[in-house]
Amino acid sequence: MRACPPVTDHGFMRPNHDTGRQEDTLPFRFVVNDPNSPGEVIDTMLIARFASGELPYARSRRLSQVKDHHTLLPPGAEVQRTAHGSDDRTVLATGNNWAIQSRRWRFGAQVTVVATTDEIAEQVLKQAVDGAEEEPRQEPSQVTMGFWHYSPAHGSVRTTRKISAESWTAARRNYSAPVATALDTLLATSPDDISGRLVLLHGPPGTGKTSALRTLARAWREWCQVDCVLDPERLFNDVGYLMDVAIGEEDDPVTAASSDEDPDDERPARWRLLLLEDCDELIRGGAKDAAGQALSRLLNLTDGLLGQGRNVLVGITTNEDLERLHPAVVRPGRCLARVEVGRLSHREAADWLGTAEGVPRDGATLAELYALRRGIPPSPAGPSTDPGPGLYL
Repeated sequence: MRACPPVTDHGFMRPNHDTGRQEDTLPFRFVVNDPNSPGEVIDTMLIARFASGELPYARSRRLSQVKDHHTLLPPGAEVQRTAHGSDDRTVLATGNNWAIQSRRWRFGAQVTVVATTDEIAEQVLKQAVDGAEEEPRQEPSQVTMGFWHYSPAHGSVRTTRKISAESWTAARRNYSAPVATALDTLLATSPDDISGRLVLLHGPPGTGKTSALRTLARAWREWCQVDCVLDPERLFNDVGYLMDVAIGEEDDPVTAASSDEDPDDERPARWRLLLLEDCDELIRGGAKDAAGQALSRLLNLTDGLLGQGRNVLVGITTNEDLERLHPAVVRPGRCLARVEVGRLSHREAADWLGTAEGVPRDGATLAELYALRRGIPPSPAGPSTDPGPGLYL
């Protein structure tokens, strides 16, 4: 429906119910885009009463996650029209000095009230939507993560525990603008978006690389199982251990098909993300000589024969500069994401802290900001290159 330019004839005429004659012609007319859509006709009926001045005040509210049983109508509403579409339902109802339209679809609703006064419109709208929305679902703050290690007595061992992880909405302010933008894309990734198999977070210690991985585990938990390898230096130097980890264990194993399904059909296997923290020696430029076959096996897991048929991603954090990493690791096509996690600027750090007092002119790392919040000033010597305790965030 749209309003057309002023016309001198064929305008919308408001009936006079006392005399049966038609009164003032509006300076525009309404055109229904789809004359076969009852919902658009209902739109026209409501807007016409507003445009004509009969009900000159309007209030509107958009809702999300509406309760199934809620009518979105105030007490005493008299339903005049109802239109059911393929994925929506529109209702027009009236009362004393007001009219209301509620349009409901799969993911929400829109409620509009027109009335003789603004006070009536506000009151009717409030009555119509009161208690209509579902309580927002609280996203769990914990996620299950697996931990691999090698035991001389028991071989390859995987244990699980729940870890705390912030939502991305809460954690985003911990990162500078370009880092947050890059992580926006990474956290929004779905299985259909995966190209490379390597997720590389690099940058100084204390900048929040590990925190970002915890948030990533939370964001991907519906489709990706996250495992942390506690001894990555052994992983790529012990073929048996590597094979055990590459094959993996499922937190939620694929169950047998039900009797009404094809027994040959299986649910798609979940992806797995193996986290390797602080693997500087494994992936730096001289790794081929220093680590023997370890680098080759890592690359084979990401896009070689070892990784074929396995939905496995590898996430690596390192304090090394990008220029010092092995070119085979950072070559185009190998990385799903390659994010340099750096310091927050002075302005961003001051916004995070709520004050510029104590914030270095060149900004601060996330670890330094938490220290400042506790009253511990940054080192006078400037940013430390030694991670030290507590800087792994």
